[in-house]
Amino acid sequence: MNEEAILHIPDTKYCFAASDKTVVLRLRAAKSDILDAVNVIYGNKYDFYKTQRRAALKKRYTDGKFDWYTVKLALSDVRFVYVFEITACGKPRYFSEDGLTDAFDFKLAYFNSFQLPYINAIDVHRVVPWMREAVFYQIFVDRFNRGDYEKDDGYINLKWGDLPTAESFAGGDLKGITAKLDYLTDLGVNVLYLTPIFRSISNHKYDISDYYGVDRHFGGNEDFRTLVEAAHGKGIRIVLDAVFNHCSERLPQFQDVIKKGRESHYYDWFIIHGDKPDPAKCNYECFASCGYMPKFNTSNKELQRYLIDVAAHWIKDYGIDGWRLDVSDEVSHNFWRHFTESVKEVKDDCVIIGENWHDANPFLHGEQYDSIMNYAFTKACLDFFADNKLTAQGFAERLNGLLMRNTDQVNAMMLNILDSHDTHRFLTLLKGDEDKLICALAVTFMYLGAPGIYYGTEIGIRGGYDPDCRRTFDWEKANKDTPLMGAVRALIGLKKRPELQCGEIALRAELGLFILERTADKKVLRLTVNNTGADAETVADGSVVLSRNAQGGRLKSGGFVIEAL
Repeated sequence: MNEEAILHIPDTKYCFAASDKTVVLRLRAAKSDILDAVNVIYGNKYDFYKTQRRAALKKRYTDGKFDWYTVKLALSDVRFVYVFEITACGKPRYFSEDGLTDAFDFKLAYFNSFQLPYINAIDVHRVVPWMREAVFYQIFVDRFNRGDYEKDDGYINLKWGDLPTAESFAGGDLKGITAKLDYLTDLGVNVLYLTPIFRSISNHKYDISDYYGVDRHFGGNEDFRTLVEAAHGKGIRIVLDAVFNHCSERLPQFQDVIKKGRESHYYDWFIIHGDKPDPAKCNYECFASCGYMPKFNTSNKELQRYLIDVAAHWIKDYGIDGWRLDVSDEVSHNFWRHFTESVKEVKDDCVIIGENWHDANPFLHGEQYDSIMNYAFTKACLDFFADNKLTAQGFAERLNGLLMRNTDQVNAMMLNILDSHDTHRFLTLLKGDEDKLICALAVTFMYLGAPGIYYGTEIGIRGGYDPDCRRTFDWEKANKDTPLMGAVRALIGLKKRPELQCGEIALRAELGLFILERTADKKVLRLTVNNTGADAETVADGSVVLSRNAQGGRLKSGGFVIEAL
């Protein structure tokens, strides 16, 4: 047994409360180890020696190096202590805070057993209920649809359909989105994530100069109110983009600091190296190397209150349903804790989704974000479908590893995406292969979490890196019933099934094919994907729910089949 590989840490992703009286345990072991059994011996910490219970952990996940054994326990007493019993080659050994030992003295367990001392209700990370059925649709507002033809359009410098530059304005607005709500409803999406809508001089609006005003390019505050009310009337929620890491140099508070320097009341709202900010020298912290986007000092309590009030305003006065947090990993943990506590007090089912491109576990313990935009999922799909860097086995192991980064609750709320306004279009990286795109979408919709579609994916919009990934929407294509559009609608429809809302997940490879199963109430939905480059045989032992390039037990490369077992 590889003792160094065995790992368990209490009160982390290895041991967490899934509800007020339910705890999930995970134990990591080496992938190469053959274990006869893994059990947990557990009980109330005050009478553990007298009263012990036992439960088996099952090997549920395998990544490139490790196997993960898990169990979910229903507790009558939440003062929880436990020790693992690991049997290999017929010999049981015990794993506790002392590590792996041949024996364990239960009389003295209060010294060295693992424990979750008490499950306090306020510490339980709750799944936002509607996230289980959520299908996100991200809209880059300037490029989706123009609805207001009476506004001053002197700012527009891009003909609809032409390729954009970084300085392009195409004229898309909020009335344009409202006008297309029937289209979005017909597509089946039920959450709109909008890139920033607040006052800014750019087309992307990530440099905000007024957090309380909707930009005139997009129409204004009442146009936004109309959109929210109309969307809610059709069962569609609205998530806005919170740019709280930085702002525009035109923000009045920053201008006051430029004018007054250290004498400004707002000097400590920013991180300035010197007596006064000098935009020419950029002697202050900023986003990336963009001097026109000065970075906020989110350690400042007054600034924290200001930004939290902004977030609460758009929830209370306009009824939005969530915030996506831009560059959230560069903002202080302290701020996000205050932010989340305040926002959840205003609206407890407001979802909070961070933009962290890497492992974000330190932010995902329940007191900061609910989840993140799952760019690690994006990369896994690119490595499998676009670059052929992963076999089916490697793909399954990569996705298993991602699930083990976080708790079950976080995984249930992950925003799983193939592309966004910050990446190449996935179809472009696939060199236009729509079969592979649909296979990747099938994985996205079957995987644990909330699937997200970047606007225009359903009509095959292509594009390279920013700004090319922000092309205008082609509404003539949207009126055509293409195989791609049909597949997207069908996959969205699957999200209504309980297996995809609450079901457990299992991932593996068989004969070079990738297999993903979701199980709920003894019902199984199984996805099989062929990305081998050659035709393959499949064993259809269930009723086919959805398929592509599959016929008579043969599955072409670039094909998939979803079966109900």
